[in-house]
Amino acid sequence: MVLVLALSAACCLGFGFVLQQNAAQRAPLSDFLSPRLLLDLMKVPSWLGGIGLMAVGMALGAMALGQGQISLVEPLLATNLLFALVLSRHRTRQPLGRQGWLGLALLGGGVAAFLMAGEPRGGHTVPDPARHWLIIGVMVGAALLLTGYARRLRRGAAPVLLAVAAGLLYGVQDALTRESGQRFEAGGLSGLLTGWQPYAVLLLGVTALVLVQSAFETAPLRMSLPALTAAQPLAGIACGVGFLGDRLHTGPAALAGQATGLAAVVGGILLLGMHPALPQGTPAAARVRALQPG
Repeated sequence: MVLVLALSAACCLGFGFVLQQNAAQRAPLSDFLSPRLLLDLMKVPSWLGGIGLMAVGMALGAMALGQGQISLVEPLLATNLLFALVLSRHRTRQPLGRQGWLGLALLGGGVAAFLMAGEPRGGHTVPDPARHWLIIGVMVGAALLLTGYARRLRRGAAPVLLAVAAGLLYGVQDALTRESGQRFEAGGLSGLLTGWQPYAVLLLGVTALVLVQSAFETAPLRMSLPALTAAQPLAGIACGVGFLGDRLHTGPAALAGQATGLAAVVGGILLLGMHPALPQGTPAAARVRALQPG
């Protein structure tokens, strides 16, 4: 059931990202990194459809997180890029070719290798607030630094930096979603609403959404989606092992298998992200010139 829920979530997320980017690339560049961007995009039906799919994907992902470990669910959610490629390939009529098949093999094989080597299993939340806040602080702090640098840069690697920042926030959001589910199971609605986690989930989600749409607005999907897809599971796994109590095998062979699997996942994501089937959108150089100060 966790496998079905996670892959269904990945499907909805992948399709939703494609629809969102197609709409965001036409948004006013003056809305870069501004909440106004979301208000403008709300007028575009295809973007609303993409957001609807994304919301369904997040709901399915939350259900998967409620039944399985975050270290198990996050690598499966990373396959959203496969579904994004399927939709884009249908639109562009581009064959997969050697690059596409290699990317698929690396991504799918890497997820399988990580899960087989690590065998993620549940545990108890680590009762150490300092450790809890340290990990969240590192993730959120890194996202803020990347966003600040992207705001100053406003060209070149800025969309990649924004996508990585959003991926880090989404990874933390997934971890806090699982904690929120645990609070609901333990104390019902009152137990959920008296904790800070659900409000942090909402804040992180809106912030990450602005970052993602700004990245989609200023560059082709192939520049942003791979970075987003790679950063989110890494952040989620770090939170899962760091303070949610997820356990992975730690023997030398198991650690080597996990590292190899994650490296293959990242490599597959990069190969698929550069595939010609993913839409290029408006040429990045022409769009970012309008963003440069002066």
